[in-house]
Amino acid sequence: MRSIRDFGVLPENSPDLNKAKLQEAIDWASPRGAALYVEPDDEPYRLAGGVVLRANASLVGAHGPVGRGTTHATKAQPVGSVIATEDETRPLLIVEQATQVRGIQFWYPRQTLSDPQRIVAYPPTVQASRSTSAQGVTLSCLTFYGEYIAMDFNCSREVICEQVLIEHCYGYPLSGQFLRIDHCYDIPRILHCHVNPANMRFFAGAFSKKVIDAVVACGTFAYAIDHTDNAQVIDVFTFGTSGGIRLGPASYGELTNFNFDCVTVGIHKLGDGDFNRNWQIAQGSVVANTGPRLEDVHPIVIEGRGHTALANVESFSGDNPALTNFKRSQDFMLVRGSERLTVTLVGARMRNYAALEPITVTNPNALVRAVACVDKHDRLFETTIGRAS
Repeated sequence: MRSIRDFGVLPENSPDLNKAKLQEAIDWASPRGAALYVEPDDEPYRLAGGVVLRANASLVGAHGPVGRGTTHATKAQPVGSVIATEDETRPLLIVEQATQVRGIQFWYPRQTLSDPQRIVAYPPTVQASRSTSAQGVTLSCLTFYGEYIAMDFNCSREVICEQVLIEHCYGYPLSGQFLRIDHCYDIPRILHCHVNPANMRFFAGAFSKKVIDAVVACGTFAYAIDHTDNAQVIDVFTFGTSGGIRLGPASYGELTNFNFDCVTVGIHKLGDGDFNRNWQIAQGSVVANTGPRLEDVHPIVIEGRGHTALANVESFSGDNPALTNFKRSQDFMLVRGSERLTVTLVGARMRNYAALEPITVTNPNALVRAVACVDKHDRLFETTIGRAS
């Protein structure tokens, strides 16, 4: 591993000069399969966007995720392996195949904390290459401060991504989009990620209530997956985004050990077929309490085709002073559309919903079966809704 300083990447350089020097370092590392060390400093490395992390190369910093921020001794800024950018036109890093980014803090020093009218819609911090297939990419132990979109793997049918591993990443994207993956046909893994507006608490403070409300108003999801095979999503959290996770029509997989807090919709599951458009969802909770109207607030929304199996999923919507909210959800689950779909629930705990019944079914072709569940009155809730065949 060689330091990026060996190639002339320095905190005192201009963003454009550091971009040129870092690209030279990556071009050296790529044919060797080498790693470049983002050497810690009390000042950030300022970088212009458009850096291509070429195949086989790694960028490695000194940190695990630092979810409240590192702290400079005299300034309101982070320290360590910090890359700062003000580039509003290009993604900061574009990753190719067999690449790794680990242990780095990404900071947008001009991003607002308090005024929603001054939110800067930065391009994604990390984006999969659109010209060569990004297969075998690891993003680990990354922290994002002031980003608009953190990680963008929305690839195309022509240039796919595969074997993407996202783990231990923290941030709060002001678009509401932390990670989006599309056309990833070999098992993306999203593990142990945390989206929270207090991410910069130690050096800059938290985002204001008005800014969090503006993020919710974007109507986006912190995590979004489509055109994927057997996606694995384990131990993910979000707070103060419109949606927790969107499981797109052409996706299937497992979602376990999650908490989607202060959202409009926690889980939105869709499906474009009945063969393998199935999600197994377990061991999680949703606090759905915010959004444009109470009738839009649902911990779980299911539509399209396929099957959804839920086990030990609860909702306990309530108040939170960090954002504007209704202190409750409309129901526990909304099943809508017109195509045949099936849902099974076991051990669901359903609280703080406004409707008379926890499950709303407007789809005449849906089958919903609930067993050993408990409603808002602490009563046993078991039911079958819809046609059996």
